[in-house]
Amino acid sequence: MSLPEIVSRADWRAARAELLVKEKVVTRAKDALNAERRRLPMVGIDREYAFEGGDGKATLLDLFEGWRQLVVYHFMFAPEWDAGCRSCSGFLDQIGDLAHLKARDTTFAAVSRAPYPKILPFKARMGWTLPWYSSHADDFNEDFEVTLEHDGELVERPGLSCFLRDGNRVFHTYSTYERGLDGLGSTTSLLDLTALGRQEEWEEPEGRASAFGAPAGSEGIRYHDEYDG
Repeated sequence: MSLPEIVSRADWRAARAELLVKEKVVTRAKDALNAERRRLPMVGIDREYAFEGGDGKATLLDLFEGWRQLVVYHFMFAPEWDAGCRSCSGFLDQIGDLAHLKARDTTFAAVSRAPYPKILPFKARMGWTLPWYSSHADDFNEDFEVTLEHDGELVERPGLSCFLRDGNRVFHTYSTYERGLDGLGSTTSLLDLTALGRQEEWEEPEGRASAFGAPAGSEGIRYHDEYDG
């Protein structure tokens, strides 16, 4: 196994300082890319998609649970499989308490093609409490390009889609797939994919900051059991 070179503390600090300059360039470039993503147009969802979850039948609007934004993780779990995808399971293991997303008027749900009676025992086995819905009786996965036809068969790929609610009208704002999921899972990384972003004053474009309006680590952040609502 190849390991890093062993150097003195002074040499390590010098090398670290040199790398930090490059890291800051990447951070600024990422901020600019996130702003460009927030400027993307959005598409109205006029179709009445049908899902099944813990409370029975649900529409796409129901998945918002009253929040302004919805992040959907397209979890690979085909109807004929006995268990969910291992890689997708690793992704969901990274998702923390949803209270931090909901403080920014955003929620999260997983959606799979497997029938809900198959999803339920696997969800219990994994110990997850986040919302997970079946789109078994619908073309939701096909429409959002995570179930594709290849050589006459349906194949699955992982993905993530973001939606915005304006009253009872739902809009699709962004989707990413496969390698686009790398590095995601934290609250801020998910918010960065949404149309409203982190909703902080420094973000572009202007006018999307919320009353929460405080960066991570500030007084606006609470323990997850201390948020109102």
